[in-house]
Amino acid sequence: MFKGFKDFLLRGNVVDLAVAVVIGAAFTTVVTAFTTGLIKPLINAIGGTNAAKGLGFNILGSNDATFMDVGGVINAVINFVIVAAVVYFAFVLPVKHVQERRKRGQEPGPSEPTDVELLIEIRDLLSQQQHIGRPHNRD
Repeated sequence: MFKGFKDFLLRGNVVDLAVAVVIGAAFTTVVTAFTTGLIKPLINAIGGTNAAKGLGFNILGSNDATFMDVGGVINAVINFVIVAAVVYFAFVLPVKHVQERRKRGQEPGPSEPTDVELLIEIRDLLSQQQHIGRPHNRD
């Protein structure tokens, strides 16, 4: 059971898709909280005396709607780099290592079905098709 699950996970792009969707989405929340709560206040402190707005500037003098939030952009870049690094080192690199070992023959790849298993599957499919196409007797 576990070998089949392992073979499924290590087949093609299934790992890449799972990493991108599940782990990326879940871990992004943690990293966003970290960067918003800890990193952004540090960036905003660099912004000068206007700590309420943070690191940035107004395009039109005192019009707050024209504030260019440079600190927010820096925060987003840091957020992206942290998420990308964790996903790469925790998931992509280990899977790549396993795939390289399989290429060298140190670890067996996904198992192929045996001839008997294929014949049984074909027999069952043919049997199903015969039962579906057969009219019912109304005696």
